[in-house]
Amino acid sequence: MSYADAMEPTPKAASHIGTLNEKALHAQLKQWLAEPGDRFEVPVGRHVIDIMRDTLLIEVQTGSTAPLRGKLKRLLAHHPIRLVIPIVREKTIIRLDEGGRIVGSRRSPKRGAMIDIFHPLTSLRELLGDSNFSVEGILVDIQEIRRPAATRTRRRQDWEVKERSLLGVCDRVCFSHPGDYLAIIPPTLEAPFNTADLALAIGRPRRIAQQIAYCLREMGALSVVERRRDGLRYVKSF
Repeated sequence: MSYADAMEPTPKAASHIGTLNEKALHAQLKQWLAEPGDRFEVPVGRHVIDIMRDTLLIEVQTGSTAPLRGKLKRLLAHHPIRLVIPIVREKTIIRLDEGGRIVGSRRSPKRGAMIDIFHPLTSLRELLGDSNFSVEGILVDIQEIRRPAATRTRRRQDWEVKERSLLGVCDRVCFSHPGDYLAIIPPTLEAPFNTADLALAIGRPRRIAQQIAYCLREMGALSVVERRRDGLRYVKSF
């Protein structure tokens, strides 16, 4: 069997949404994404894909994207792939005691936005700009269940995250072309600009602006036009 043959999906792929040993948030996102005709948990070569929609492979990633790099690189040689990344807009934290009773509930002060899509993309620099690779950001509200940790310190009770579940989807954006990502750069930002200028324009720390510039440069959406002591200066490529 050739490598290309090995990359073909098996004909008996599951037609239902598999949830065996699957975290709640991941399973719920697959359910939310589902469209008529989708197949789920499809073996493709040595890998298993979350959703197959005609020829499109859809992978939902709720954790770090770094472990996916090799898998996506191999599959991209033969298939279009969409990576779905949930971004937490608002998180409700519920703490339970050993008996399962609620002892605390609060909203996390941290709030996410679609611009946070660039942080997980820094691990996929080799794939950015590939015509077969698209990314869908989904802005979500979630609930996080925490229980007392098995070990605790003298001064405080430690808590462990036991489950995350979906409360709602607020927005979704699909990035299919490098130029699509440029929408995050405010139109008021004058070119050429460095990451300090970008950070000021988006109201985020410079390290976030550096991640954005890095990703945009790797996918060819930004071009370096000048190197100065205060950093590289960029212009849009499209």
